Amino acid sequence: MKPFHAGLVHTPVTPFARDRGIDYGLYEKLIEFHLGNGADSLALPMHAGESVSIGDEDRKKLLEFAIAKVKGRVPVIAHVSQAGTSMAVALARHAEQAGAAAIVAAVPYYWTPPPAMLVEHFAQIGGAVKLPFYAYNAPEEMGGVKVTTDIAVKLIERLGNFAGVVDAGLDWQFMIEVITVARRVRPAFQLVSGTEYMISAGAIGCRSHYAPLAGVAPKTVRQLYDVCRQERYQDARKPQEAIAALRQAVKRAGVAGIKAAMRAMGRDCGDPRPPLKPLGEVEAGVIADKLAKIPALQAEPRGW
Repeated sequence: MKPFHAGLVHTPVTPFARDRGIDYGLYEKLIEFHLGNGADSLALPMHAGESVSIGDEDRKKLLEFAIAKVKGRVPVIAHVSQAGTSMAVALARHAEQAGAAAIVAAVPYYWTPPPAMLVEHFAQIGGAVKLPFYAYNAPEEMGGVKVTTDIAVKLIERLGNFAGVVDAGLDWQFMIEVITVARRVRPAFQLVSGTEYMISAGAIGCRSHYAPLAGVAPKTVRQLYDVCRQERYQDARKPQEAIAALRQAVKRAGVAGIKAAMRAMGRDCGDPRPPLKPLGEVEAGVIADKLAKIPALQAEPRGW
């Protein structure tokens, strides 16, 4: 299989209307914003896109809509995580039929299966399609369940289309271990950073990065990505500090924080769906104030 390179991956939020339905008109505008502001690929709907609050049929419709609007300008990576293996397999097969360029899946929601069962879960998802398949490692989001180096090696042995691990765990020791060990077995194995902490990830060997904050600060994210790809890590320090400050400003509030930050930048994508709560006026104002104190964000686009 020809190696798939995702580059800088934007992970759009999902805009909701007042009736909490998906606002497709606004979603089209959001897709165009990302394409016009540095996205090499799109991954959707990721957790920043509230995938766990969207039913399977709406997830399929959302993916089809995005692929139709992107029109091949960049690859679209389909997020196919689900609580059950057969459910995730169905999403993976649909993604392939819909024209996705790759798929990504986390460990099962809610369940905490042992490693052997995780291998089987991932193997069935990846084995159902011919697309490049990535395992998503985010222990903080998934109740502490991890993708380990041993799991990655077993998936390489089972799947010809296992492309790599997207890591959002910020465990640098694991990242160094998995990229070193896995590449001995499959030289084309990719470690993809699931966050915008690109200096450390780039030094380890990541060449692609997921960027949930690109909807807020796409220029700074792009600048950081470009200088890290050139291994100019000293030059990357200032944009990395800006993105780290932005991440800290929104982290505690999660998706609601990202949406509040986007609203402060003139790109209102509605409130999150329950059970997530939107931020109140005071809380949103605190985030807006924090953004105003990050100098790099003054050069970011306002509005659409």
